[in-house]
Amino acid sequence: MKLAKRVSNVKPSATLEITARAAAMRAEGIDVIGFGAGEPDFDTPEHIKKAAIEALKKGYTKYTPVSGITSLKDAIIAKLQRDNRLTYNREEIIVSCGAKHVLYNIAQAMFEEGMEVIIPAPYWVSYPEMVTLAGAAPVSVDTTEEEGFLLSADKFEKAITRRTRALILNYPSNPTGATYDLDTLEDIAKVAVKHNIYIISDEVYEKILYTDFHHISIASLDEKIKELTIVVNGFSKAYSMTGWRLGYAAGNKELISAMSNIQSQSTSNPTSFAQYGGIDALNGSQDEIPKMRDEFKMRRDYIVRRLNMMKGVSCFNPAGAFYVFPKISSYYGKSFKGHQIKNSLDMTEYFLREGRVAVVPGVTFGADDYLRLSYAISMKNIEEGLNRIEESLDKLSNG
Repeated sequence: MKLAKRVSNVKPSATLEITARAAAMRAEGIDVIGFGAGEPDFDTPEHIKKAAIEALKKGYTKYTPVSGITSLKDAIIAKLQRDNRLTYNREEIIVSCGAKHVLYNIAQAMFEEGMEVIIPAPYWVSYPEMVTLAGAAPVSVDTTEEEGFLLSADKFEKAITRRTRALILNYPSNPTGATYDLDTLEDIAKVAVKHNIYIISDEVYEKILYTDFHHISIASLDEKIKELTIVVNGFSKAYSMTGWRLGYAAGNKELISAMSNIQSQSTSNPTSFAQYGGIDALNGSQDEIPKMRDEFKMRRDYIVRRLNMMKGVSCFNPAGAFYVFPKISSYYGKSFKGHQIKNSLDMTEYFLREGRVAVVPGVTFGADDYLRLSYAISMKNIEEGLNRIEESLDKLSNG
């Protein structure tokens, strides 16, 4: 069967693929520890589940307005005002089937052939693919570990051409956990305003931050940058609601309207009763968030220390999210049982085959010298998984 040309240019999600492979191996009785998917291992807070159950009991199981129910939009508006010092009205809010769906809708509404979109690398694996699906060209701008994996205003400006439409900014970052301080955000905002470049600000990990300073939304700096910014957020990470598929965006009402039109012809509304759970997530108790964050921090401290103790491995200390991004390229060129490790894909295959550990290759994030490990798994599995990684690396060292 002949498929559409755009499909041939799109790769499957590496994180979902490696997670599926690990699950398949477990189904065969193989003991595999998965550091792949970015999914908190905590349950959704009880009060959120109760709100959704109550909505079901009340019969809130029908279609809703495409862009979300009014009461959830109002809860989002209150959250953005309370947490981010941002003021929006209902016409400037859309609720979609997860933050990934929001980002896809943005790409479809904003980008087309002949446009370029700047994406700092390392980047989340889906950003370039979404840009490509929309017909535009993703422009990767490398950041280094020495730079804290942060895009500088200078690098941003040098990447801008007459075709540049937008910058995708994700912080805290997946995969590095890096985040931006006020001064850097202000410098980036000045460049965006100067060249009239839109900023898609993916802030889905904002609540999982371990630094002394609070998360700052770039849209909150002034009205000029707010007009150019689309703020993206969701419920999956902060509230451990990955399977609920609920995310939202705030921005220019014309763009939000266009996204709603696209959504009306694809998924229609987000799940009705999930939206009621979302209302309680934002308006209800926030007590579970610091508990989860404290547990993540304990895991982060352990995994970073262990990785940095391993021969030939260095690991950046993430400021937020729940990933580490260790550099393992010193092992490239080594081999075991006739299999040579040439890149992060080879290393991923080696760990899965010999160590029974699933990690994600850095090449899919635009950084082939690295691997991504999620520590949104139990401490017991982290400890055992790192033992297996260390043993596997020792075999390469000796082999």
